[in-house]
Amino acid sequence: MNEKLLELAARRGALGVRIAGQRQTLAREAEALSGVFSAGDVVLRGVDWLKQHPLAVGAAVAGAVVVRPRRALRWAQRGFFVWRGWRAMRNTLSRL
Repeated sequence: MNEKLLELAARRGALGVRIAGQRQTLAREAEALSGVFSAGDVVLRGVDWLKQHPLAVGAAVAGAVVVRPRRALRWAQRGFFVWRGWRAMRNTLSRL
């Protein structure tokens, strides 16, 4: 075989060993974040539920407006500002 091909095969093998070690290190260190990830999964399941049940969301909003109109307006304003900030951040990150 060509000497250059042998050298490339040896480097590839060494890189494979190095990558395997990095994967093990990453898995070991990521265990500490499993609680955060599971909490994030719960939030995402809640968001999915809200997307699948828009009538329930609408009824809750209507109830809040009827019971406490000023409080509902304040929360609507806060929600609007959060939504606007989220969109601005998402657009900025997508440009990067």
